[in-house]
Amino acid sequence: MAQVLETEPGIYHCLRVTCGVAVHITCVSFTVFVAALARPGSSLFSWHPFLMTLAFSFLMTEAVLLFSPHSSPLQKAPHKSKARCHWVLQCACAACAGLGLAAIVCNKHLNGKPHFTSWHGVAGLLTACGLGAQCLGGLPLLYPRLLKGRSLARLKRYHAASGLLAYLLGTASLLLGMSSLWFAAAVPGPAWYLAAACPVLGALLVMSQVTGAYVARKALRP
Repeated sequence: MAQVLETEPGIYHCLRVTCGVAVHITCVSFTVFVAALARPGSSLFSWHPFLMTLAFSFLMTEAVLLFSPHSSPLQKAPHKSKARCHWVLQCACAACAGLGLAAIVCNKHLNGKPHFTSWHGVAGLLTACGLGAQCLGGLPLLYPRLLKGRSLARLKRYHAASGLLAYLLGTASLLLGMSSLWFAAAVPGPAWYLAAACPVLGALLVMSQVTGAYVARKALRP
């Protein structure tokens, strides 16, 4: 029994690293898959699924995983460097989401269709707004002098919690978009469920990372 307990931490570490690597590969593969499916540039609409997937599946996931203790691409970099890279990726994510939102708004306007009438549209709009707020809210964490005496630790918890909410909204927006007639017709049958598993896997890992870093740590305090 003692030998098993001694080997468990190593086993858990390997599992976490494996899951992290799997999410890195999955988010890249899913983004490339949607790009091949949408063929960005072939039409105005084609930019919407490509940019939104690039934002929510790739950039946003990689921005969060920078702080992962097991699968960060910048594992040995100081926290300050990770924070700056995180902010840059989040700004790129917000820019892509904004352009993707503009593409679908223009496309619907040209075709005389109403805007934001579906759950997918509403979720996408809320996520894009949340991303912009997250980028602005991250500035005091990059430059603590902007806090003016406020608690840095408390702001980090708020930023992590709101960031997790934005990420889950982004994941929900992707899944709702995959339920659209365009995606369902292009990816029928079991392939649809395999594709849907990609953003879900990323969401599970991100939830585990954020709750493990803040919720569990707070619970252990006396």
